[in-house]
Amino acid sequence: MTQSPLPFRNPAEDTWRIFRIMAEFVEGFEVMAPVRPAISIFGSARTDPGHPYYQLGVDCGRRAVERGFAVITGGGPGIMAAANRGAAEAGGQSIGLNIALPHEQAPNPYQNIALDFHYFFVRKVMFLKYAVGMICLPGGFGTLDEFFETLTLVQTGKAPPMAAVLVGREFWGPLDNWIRQTLLEKYGNISPGDEQLYQITDDPDEAVRIVADAYEADCRARAARGEPCPEWQRAMEERMTAEGTVYGVTPKKTREG
Repeated sequence: MTQSPLPFRNPAEDTWRIFRIMAEFVEGFEVMAPVRPAISIFGSARTDPGHPYYQLGVDCGRRAVERGFAVITGGGPGIMAAANRGAAEAGGQSIGLNIALPHEQAPNPYQNIALDFHYFFVRKVMFLKYAVGMICLPGGFGTLDEFFETLTLVQTGKAPPMAAVLVGREFWGPLDNWIRQTLLEKYGNISPGDEQLYQITDDPDEAVRIVADAYEADCRARAARGEPCPEWQRAMEERMTAEGTVYGVTPKKTREG
């Protein structure tokens, strides 16, 4: 039996899709340009307001603003709403990067800066481009995706060093053990030191302090090189952003065997 050919794909459809992608980037850059150095806070959309992790999210958002940072979340319910709530109640910039999903997800009411995205990959750029650090509370695939993508960018040198903090030892401890015992020790799939690209704590104060200290250390290092850390807006303009824009060496083909 002859297999039917693949259906024809009109190249014009992909061409127009490029413009939609560009429009999302342009709007995102314009809206996010005045945002202060931010901490991106990730976590589950399914966490109820009465759960202790929800309160940890509120505390992380509040502490971030008190240390002078904006807060970026995915704009949804659960931990995202908690972090936005803490930031908004503290009088800071509370940013929600909302995503259109097949099932409706209502944006939380604590965003004072909001963007809507169709493409996950555009949204992920905005999470990191304006962030100087990341805090992950317990979450699902999306939280894990953001956590590992950030580690990958820092590990490979495609993004500047930035603090990544996991909040909730009970939740993150088994993953930490797997990274150390399986990825590093048993299979050698990461290098010694890669397991130190993140830290774990139960304390929201410590989580924000880790990010703030790392950012301030970066400013001191710039000053030591004769590059004084400027006011926050110029600092964000001059800082190599974290979405993976550091230039590398073009791969060259090699012959195996």
